[in-house]
Formats: sequence, C-alpha cells, structure tokens
Amino acid sequence: MPAFSRFLRYFMAVGRLGSIRKAADELNVSASAIDRQILNAEAELGMPLFERLPTGLRLTAAGEIVMAAGSRWQKGLSDVRAQIEDLRGLKRGHVTIAIMDAMTKGYVPGTIRAVQSRYPGISVDIKVMPNEQIRGAIASGEVDFGICFDPQTFRELTVLAYANIRLGFVVPADHPFAERASARFSACIGMPMIVPALPLAVAQQVQVLVGTSKLPLERKASSDNIQMITSLVLQGVGIGLLTSLDVANEVRSGQLAFVPITDAVLKPMTLALCTATSRATSYAADVVLKEIQNSFAALDYMDPRGASL
Repeated sequence: MPAFSRFLRYFMAVGRLGSIRKAADELNVSASAIDRQILNAEAELGMPLFERLPTGLRLTAAGEIVMAAGSRWQKGLSDVRAQIEDLRGLKRGHVTIAIMDAMTKGYVPGTIRAVQSRYPGISVDIKVMPNEQIRGAIASGEVDFGICFDPQTFRELTVLAYANIRLGFVVPADHPFAERASARFSACIGMPMIVPALPLAVAQQVQVLVGTSKLPLERKASSDNIQMITSLVLQGVGIGLLTSLDVANEVRSGQLAFVPITDAVLKPMTLALCTATSRATSYAADVVLKEIQNSFAALDYMDPRGASL
C-alpha cells in the first residue's frame, strides 16, 4: 500500500485486531507511531475513533464509518493500481526464489511456466538449497522468497501459505507394500532400506522414528539427495523413506507407490511459503508469489492417486 495511506493502514489493523500492540507486531512498526497517527486523526475529526477499554480498543460509531470507508478505499486503490500497472506495462522484473530439492519437479516448474506465459517480461532465478540455508537466504535478502520446512520459530520470516507433508515408505509400484493404504514404521523391519541423510529435512523425521521405536533398520544405502534415493528405489535396491512431495510425480506416473507412516510420534512436516518480515517484495515477486500462493494448499498431503487422506 502506498506511503500516503499510512494512517489508514494503521487504523484498519487496530480496528481489526482491537489492539495497538498487536497491530504494531503485525505491521512491524512501533506502537507509538500507530498511536500518534490515530490521535492526530481523532483531533482533526473532533471525535474519538476508538473506545479505550481495559481489554483493548473498540471502534466507536465514527470509527465504524471510517473502517467501512477504508475498506472501500482499499478496494478502489487496488483496482486503480492494477489499471496503472497495465497502462505502464509494469509486468516485468527479476525474481529470485529459494527451494529445496524436492520442489524441483512438478509444482514449482509448472508455476513458473504459468507465470511466464502471462508475464513474459518476468525472469526467475531458482536457487536449490538445503532447508536450513533457505531460511537464512530469505531473512538476509539473498532471495525474494522461499519454500522451506517448519519455519515457524523464526521471527524474521512471514509465512504466507503452508501445507502439511507426510513421511512414508516409497516402493516400486509392483512391490507388496504398494497395496497398503498406510503402515506403521515397524512394518519395514527385516526389509532392505534406503535411508535419507542430513541435511535433508526428512532425515530428521527418520531419526525421530528410529530413536523412539528402538527398532533396527536393515540399511542398504543412504543418500542426501532425493533423486538418488528415488533412483535406488526404482532399481529395486530397497524401500525408501521420503515424503509424499518428494515422489509425487513418480507416483502419478505409476512408477512408484507411497505408503504413509502412521506412528503417532510422527507429525506432518509444515511446508511454508515465506518472505522476509522486514522487507516489502517487488511487483515482480508479488506476481510470482500470488501464482504460487493460489495453489499452495493443493500440496497439503493427499493420496498421490487423488484421494484425500
């Protein structure tokens, strides 16, 4: 939103949240700056916009009028901005994205293709990084935004969308395991296993299962590369341990089967689309973000054959 609408941005956040402090946290500005803007507006209007209550702030009748007008103004401004951008031909720019190895197939390439079919002036640089490095790259400004696992403990990141991703057994389509809808981790005991290694995020979940179950694994191979693990499974070396996201393409094509692991200790991994809290994104980055965000929920774990679980 343009700088000249600062009061409205502050006012509407306070009106929605009922608290100057919460609005300050959300907008990443000082509470005193928000309070000053509201007090100045009240002085100019000659009427209070909020009732100051022990539990927070509540809109007065005058505040309700301003809130309704603000909503209409925001919608109008958005329409005007879109028209001006079309007039100026501002559908160009460069965007840098950080993703994990698991995202290099299917979803992200398909989204980039859709973006460039509509906005051929936008170019994209895609950096493939370990999960932990993606968080730092977003926060430092090395990339415009990124997709990573479990970022919620990092204050410098803002999560725009998320999906739950499950860990499971990965087997060739003709393997006896392929007929199972789900399985306990103990079902793999005595079978040859291909185990993910750090820094793959999925390796941490496997460590949790091994540590809590105390069950021995017949480890035939391990790798820190998802494509290598997938290839080893396809070659019949053993059963892989990966997420539904890692092998979605191979499952849809009928090459592999994914069997979710149902142990209670195992929680879904949160895949998140993140930006840096302290920086605004460019127009070009907003275009790509919108495309990714609109379909991000589709990544939430489903049976790769199409049935929701």
